[in-house]
Amino acid sequence: MSTTRRRDVHQIGDVAERVGLSLRTVRYYEEAGLLLPVGRTVGGFRLYDDDAVDRLFLIKKMKPLGFTLEEMRSLLVLRDELQEPDLPAERRAALQARLATWVALAEEKLTTLREQVQVAEAFVGGLHDDAERSGTS
Repeated sequence: MSTTRRRDVHQIGDVAERVGLSLRTVRYYEEAGLLLPVGRTVGGFRLYDDDAVDRLFLIKKMKPLGFTLEEMRSLLVLRDELQEPDLPAERRAALQARLATWVALAEEKLTTLREQVQVAEAFVGGLHDDAERSGTS
């Protein structure tokens, strides 16, 4: 009995639909070096494994926080390296310190995003007030 885990592969269209991105966006992230297909079909369609799908979900979460492509790439490389099982303790500690910096940056970006949402909510509330005063609510 084999203990090898079967790796499911998915065509780009299935991946795009599953993650909620366009085909063009998935290709763009590949071209930007954020994502690598595990192969191609005989017809040339890109194939991605479940790890790539998870990576796309993570990229999608970074996008609203305003991370640049370079920041995304750096963070993804860092996360990949931290998953290496035989990573020396000293290297792991250095990477964890860098990850803590990324956590702080993400929290700053989230705070900024929350402030922008508050401004937008106040704007919409003002529009509702205007509509009520003008009798169009």
